[in-house]
Amino acid sequence: MTTQTPLRPIPLFPLGTVLFPGGFLPLRIFEVRYLDMIRKCHKSGEPFGVVCLTQGSEVRKAGAGVEAFATIGTLAVIRELESPQAGLMQIECSGTQRFRIHASELQKHGLWTAKVEVIANDVRMDVPADLRHVSDALRRVVDTLEERRQQQGMPGLRLPISEPYQFDDCGWVANRWCELLPAQPELKQRLMELDSPLMRLELVGDLLARTGIAK
Repeated sequence: MTTQTPLRPIPLFPLGTVLFPGGFLPLRIFEVRYLDMIRKCHKSGEPFGVVCLTQGSEVRKAGAGVEAFATIGTLAVIRELESPQAGLMQIECSGTQRFRIHASELQKHGLWTAKVEVIANDVRMDVPADLRHVSDALRRVVDTLEERRQQQGMPGLRLPISEPYQFDDCGWVANRWCELLPAQPELKQRLMELDSPLMRLELVGDLLARTGIAK
């Protein structure tokens, strides 16, 4: 696996979902341990790391055990931030690059930090002819979402899939389907961790065929 230079420690946000590179993630922030972290990241423009929970819940509960999470996650960059009231933030984030955790530490105030190594972006690969039906099905989904947005008179509404569209790229198509499919987080995590974007797309194609979405 090709990697880049290790980063300095970053804050982590364990969630019950999987963020993919190029993905869209809206969040409501109200826990004290995350409010300050998000404020600092927004001010500095630095990312935070989204990791999928394997134990525990997103919101800390009294008497609950320590959270556990996957060792591969995705960096998230804050694109929009609103604070409608004290103690509440609403943010929109974009997934950028995957990372591997080398060491993690739980801070006194409940925030996780980790030393991470950023994983190189997927190698761009054209969608092969036998998988173009998967890309075509995604294009139809996007067209339908765009049509509904226009019909509702909400041209500024953010869609779960954002431009620039890359319907001819294996990794991009696979990632967008992984976000849309009602699969368990464990399965999405395994797909996200795959080094081969072609293999990821092939497995997504199998899932779509089973559900009858794309054959």
